[in-house]
Amino acid sequence: MVTLLLFRIDLNIYAFVGMIMLIGIVEKNAIMQIDFALEAEREGMSPPEAIYKGCLIRFRPIMMTTMAALFGAVPIALGYGAGGEARQPLGLVVVGGLIFSQLVTLYLTPVVYTYLAQLQSWLKRDKRAPQLASAASK
Repeated sequence: MVTLLLFRIDLNIYAFVGMIMLIGIVEKNAIMQIDFALEAEREGMSPPEAIYKGCLIRFRPIMMTTMAALFGAVPIALGYGAGGEARQPLGLVVVGGLIFSQLVTLYLTPVVYTYLAQLQSWLKRDKRAPQLASAASK
């Protein structure tokens, strides 16, 4: 949306299709990271170690996916070809969204994963405390 605002282009059906494409690509990248981290956690790693390893190992596939989509969308964003100006919003949404989402995927997803793992362990510990207190009083 910000890319469309910067280029003063209206939101149209092509831009909506670009957003749907973008959501699929970004979701796939985040799932690759999280899935690997969950598997590493099952093998006994701590959540911060697991997501760090997931980021290191999945960095190249995430970058390859993003760059392939980005380079494929650049000609559309530039508006080349017959009727290219009609499809330009699709390309701009994909290019602008991929640049922003790459930052979110590589920097924000590991942070959120780590905080949610801490919250989950805190909730499990909080849930066990009343059970331990009732068992101790018996």
